[in-house]
Amino acid sequence: MSLNKVILVGRVGQDPEIRATQTGVPVANFTLATNDYWRDKSTGERRERTEWHRIVAWDRQAQFCGDYVRKGMLILVEGSLQTRSWEGKDGQKRSTTEIRIQNIQMLERKGSTGDSDGMSDDLPPDDLPPEGDVPF
Repeated sequence: MSLNKVILVGRVGQDPEIRATQTGVPVANFTLATNDYWRDKSTGERRERTEWHRIVAWDRQAQFCGDYVRKGMLILVEGSLQTRSWEGKDGQKRSTTEIRIQNIQMLERKGSTGDSDGMSDDLPPDDLPPEGDVPF
C-alpha cells in the first residue's frame, strides 16, 4: 500500500497564473507560504521559518483559483506531490516538485487578506517548546 497525500494551510504568495494546454484545459500555478515556529533551546528566542510550495491546479480547480484565489489569502489545499523533469534551453536537466491540488478551501471571507475576520493563524502560540523538545 502507498499514499501520496499533502494537506497545507498557508497564505497565497501571488495571484494565480492561468494558462491553457493545447487542448484548452485550464491550468493554474501559484505559490503558497507555510510557517514553522519554535523556541531556540540556547537563547529562548522565538524563531520562524517560511517554506514556499509550488501549487498547480487543473480544469475546474484552475478556473476556481483564477476566479477567487488572490495573493495574501489564507487557504487550505489537499493534493499530492508531483515531480516533473525537463531539459532547459541551455541543455541542463531541471526538475521541480509541486503540489497538484484536488481540493481547495478558502479560510477567509472574500476580500479579506489579514486577520480582520478574527483569524490569527499567522501568530504562533507563546508557549512553544524549545527546539527538539517535542512532546510526542
